[in-house]
Amino acid sequence: MKLCTTLQIRSIDRRSIEYYGLSGYELMETAGCRVAETAKQLLESVAGKTVAVVCGKGNNGGDGFVAARYLHLWGASVTCHVLADRPALPVDAAKHLERLEEAGLVPDFRPDGPLELPDRPPALIVDALLGTGLKGPPRDPYAAAIAVINLSPSPVLSVDTPSGVAPGCGSPQSRPRAEWTCVRADHTLAIGLMKVDLATLPGRSWCGALEVADIGFPEAALEAEGLYLSMPERSEMAGLIPVHRPGDHKGSRGKVAVVAGSAGMAGAATLASRAALRGGAGMVMLGAPAGLMDALTARHTEVMLRGLPETAEGSISLAAESHIDALLSWADVLAIGPGLTRHEETSALVRRVVSNSERPVVIDADGVNAFTGHPDGMAGSAPEVIMTPHVFELSRLTGMDADDIEADRVVAARQAAGSLQVTLVLKGAASLVASPDGLVSVNPTGNPGMATAGSGDVLTGLIAALLGQGLGAWDAARLGVYLHGLAGDLGAEAMGPHSLVAGDLIDHLPGAFLRTGEGRISS
Repeated sequence: MKLCTTLQIRSIDRRSIEYYGLSGYELMETAGCRVAETAKQLLESVAGKTVAVVCGKGNNGGDGFVAARYLHLWGASVTCHVLADRPALPVDAAKHLERLEEAGLVPDFRPDGPLELPDRPPALIVDALLGTGLKGPPRDPYAAAIAVINLSPSPVLSVDTPSGVAPGCGSPQSRPRAEWTCVRADHTLAIGLMKVDLATLPGRSWCGALEVADIGFPEAALEAEGLYLSMPERSEMAGLIPVHRPGDHKGSRGKVAVVAGSAGMAGAATLASRAALRGGAGMVMLGAPAGLMDALTARHTEVMLRGLPETAEGSISLAAESHIDALLSWADVLAIGPGLTRHEETSALVRRVVSNSERPVVIDADGVNAFTGHPDGMAGSAPEVIMTPHVFELSRLTGMDADDIEADRVVAARQAAGSLQVTLVLKGAASLVASPDGLVSVNPTGNPGMATAGSGDVLTGLIAALLGQGLGAWDAARLGVYLHGLAGDLGAEAMGPHSLVAGDLIDHLPGAFLRTGEGRISS
């Protein structure tokens, strides 16, 4: 699914009108009709149902006028509340207001408020107050109207975006400023294209169920915009799952080398290795400090083990380089970083291994930290590099302030992937995958229960397994993040989000593969 920014949707709208023969009036008619159709689906039948349509002074309000007209003509008992003066309305919205009045519905104009909904809660409230591009907290009368909507027990359908949602608005659970109020929608209908602010937090937390209304933008207008944002859908991810053919053997299904672990961090190595196997790799070999071998041998039955020279502190030493080179001569892909520590010697080893690798590499955790202060260390490195930092690791790596990264994760991930020339996975709620050439994918799966130690180690092993089975870096990262989040969702369904641990994600990976693509076994 293609996503867009607020500026991009405005450009597409303008281009469709100026170059492709559509009018703003026609686009508004189509958008409002789609809103009314969605309301009809939500209510199952609109005849005799009460619907309150709350409109602002912009084009969003114009969509509301059209929706109100259709619902009125279909037999609903509609009240239309306008928090604007008639002269303040845009031309197209004013024309649709006239058509609404010609249909026999008289709106309630209250430019200064307050919004007064019917005494008996309506079957549905249509929120057409404020659209996208809001620069700050809503002001009265809109803020007061949003509060009235939120106090109503009626379900809410928001047009294009829940009113008030914008970067910086915070989530319903964690608000940065008490005066910033947003509509808590039960259903949001994005007009034309999905907006990235709705696909990512905090916007996503206000939307309820989310869908997109096609209003007929010409394909050429979309292509001319150069849309670089997307959100994977299940059908697309199903097509990426590696096909297992009857003639396959363990050596043909991907050989993954994992370099991980240190004293006290054997669990990270275990999680990454197990996830690589559950991700479909035919063979996994774990290189870890020699001092961990007894503990790891007791844990692993399917993973092959290679003890590596270690420092006095129990991390992997520079003397392990030749051992890792031998691993890489056997492997199809390398996963490096989980639980390594930031020991200076170990970090130097990581940089040397990555720069000399002729295999694709997945770099996580302390593997990412090893390049702090050495961003040029990846120049001329492995043929494909995937880095999987969380926000603080990315901050250390790039020098960007962590708060600035969180303020616009898309921009931060895109810039970092381009400057480092890697495929970058910025982990977190709605994890992002950014390509070196500027594409960004917003992941739709996952839940707060996955915020637990070791979750990232599982992702590292899973992505490495997909790389080893022949996917390119972009597809392996997107599919890995999608399946990882879905495994977390299945775990939360089974046991609730509060008790999830990283090992549960591995246990639910088979279900995630099945839910996504039914295994894709070819004859």
